[in-house]
Amino acid sequence: MVKKFRFNTPIDTEAVVEHIEISDIGEFPLALDCAEKLKLSFTLGESDMIFGLGETVRGINKRGWIYESWCSDETNHVEDKRSLYSAHNFIVVSGKKKFGIFVDYPSKIVWDLGYTEPDECVITLDKPEADIYYIDGETERDIIRQFRKIIGKSYIPPLWAFGYQQSCWGYSKQEDFINVRENHRKNNLPLDCIYMDIDYMDSFKDFTVNKKLFPDFKAFVKDMKEHDIHLIPIIDAGVKKETGYSVYDEGHEKGYFCTDENGAEFECGVWPGIVGLPDFLNPDVREWFGRQYKTLIDTGVDGFWNDMNEPAIFYSVKGLNKALEKLDKIRGREIGIWEFFETKDTMLGLQNSMEDYKSFYHNINGKRVCHKDVHNIYGAFMTKAAGEYFEKEYGKEKKLIFSRASYIGAHRISGIWFGDNSSRWSHILLNLKMLPGVNMCGFLYCGADLGGFGANVTRDLLLRWLALGVFTPLMRNHRALGTRAQEAYRFGDVKEFADVLAVRYRLIPYIYKTFRRCSEEDDMMFRPLAFDYPDDKIAREVEDQLMLGDECMIAPVYEQNKSGRNVYLPEDMTFVKLSGENVFKEVMKKGLHYVEIALNEVPLFIKRGKNIPLAKPALNTAQLDTENLENLL
Repeated sequence: MVKKFRFNTPIDTEAVVEHIEISDIGEFPLALDCAEKLKLSFTLGESDMIFGLGETVRGINKRGWIYESWCSDETNHVEDKRSLYSAHNFIVVSGKKKFGIFVDYPSKIVWDLGYTEPDECVITLDKPEADIYYIDGETERDIIRQFRKIIGKSYIPPLWAFGYQQSCWGYSKQEDFINVRENHRKNNLPLDCIYMDIDYMDSFKDFTVNKKLFPDFKAFVKDMKEHDIHLIPIIDAGVKKETGYSVYDEGHEKGYFCTDENGAEFECGVWPGIVGLPDFLNPDVREWFGRQYKTLIDTGVDGFWNDMNEPAIFYSVKGLNKALEKLDKIRGREIGIWEFFETKDTMLGLQNSMEDYKSFYHNINGKRVCHKDVHNIYGAFMTKAAGEYFEKEYGKEKKLIFSRASYIGAHRISGIWFGDNSSRWSHILLNLKMLPGVNMCGFLYCGADLGGFGANVTRDLLLRWLALGVFTPLMRNHRALGTRAQEAYRFGDVKEFADVLAVRYRLIPYIYKTFRRCSEEDDMMFRPLAFDYPDDKIAREVEDQLMLGDECMIAPVYEQNKSGRNVYLPEDMTFVKLSGENVFKEVMKKGLHYVEIALNEVPLFIKRGKNIPLAKPALNTAQLDTENLENLL
């Protein structure tokens, strides 16, 4: 049962689509403090576990740490971080009593989940203005299904979006993309998509193409499609302030950008220099911005990724001027250690400053609202602008769209990726642990930058990460400018990479079918073992294995220089290793096993009485035979 409790007059985030009557606050089942802030609290039993919060660091069981819902441009994904790019305000408490809580509130929330006091959870909102949903259920999966039902069906992308995808911040001209395509083809490496990071734009301006680097962009897109390659351009939130640039001119003329306290356009710096931030919380602005994608769609492009939409701010003009004035005062002086650190902090503090987020405003139904109070829905509403336009003009399941920043509700029209991770072995495990949390919140089309965005990848790290990426709906290899090249053909003998990527295409029919079912049935693709084996103490604590669909379990290798790993089987299962067209099978009893897994093998564990269909390998989804399948077992 879902109960809705309203505190004062909250801003409509559009997260919930099903009408639910508002219950009396006197019936609220948790302890409340509704003074200046809104605090919810409850006591945890000794063995209680907490699941959810979507895209966050640390374990699948969130107990013991303190998290913040605050969409953050955070490139260092380490354990002490409290927030990343998204705000997914839903948890499930699993103990003798099971319940779910969704806090529908677009500003900052602190989730103290047994951090300050080991047996106490305290959820603190900046203001006492929210809709809070309390969900009772018999099982964790039941609670999640009830929640998913009220927030609406998950986005389903086109089939080709389940193919292998290659990206790099640094592909800047036609030849770069053609080289990637040809190197994949000549090495028998599958590929469906190549991404276009900010380099393709004219001076980093949204919806433009650098004509010197792409003299006939439409013909280029057509040529790539004739080779079964989809080009996926990036779109950023900030619009360059430049007279003569049509997107800015129209937005400026119509008053579509966020304003400062004096009503002037808020000015901040991102990739293009000074930009205006479209006021995506205004439906007219969303409709206008959504139409801008048509410029690229008319060239044949049919997929996009939205970025920098937390929004990420390098500096505000006012903030930069203040910092420069401060620096001018010490120009030519000898400064000591404390002044040095103060100077350093002044400059570093310009980026994504809370003072900046407090200093600009939105127009919501004619009312000025401070950005800080709606920060967590900004990126989601940018992506709504695109997704709603795509559905209206082209129909469902025709365009690929996913975003960096997100809020529950955006799952209906887009996917997400997990942002700027790094080439670290620990990030394979982090990738795995994020999957159940975002699935709980409705985001099924998801994945991490395989191989890692920042730092330098190694051959074995990439192969092991790809073996996990074989199962994630979004399977994209992406890296940052200045890091080691990590296309699969860069590492000498490509056979091991070809073997792993072939497995992806063999599994696409199963992955796609499972994905569609989970969207239609409000289910999760990836689940903690605790959900399926609640009475198995070992299974409840396993965090490096996941259930996939109703048929199987995945357990990737995520440590360097390991020829295999320990795996816990909560029931008798068939251990399968897939490599190219080769299949190894062994029935194993319930319990702990050590299994050997070569770098070119993808491990999988099939439940008793279950089976998985396999397709023949293909170089892209256009060539994939989804009709003539063979059973794995």
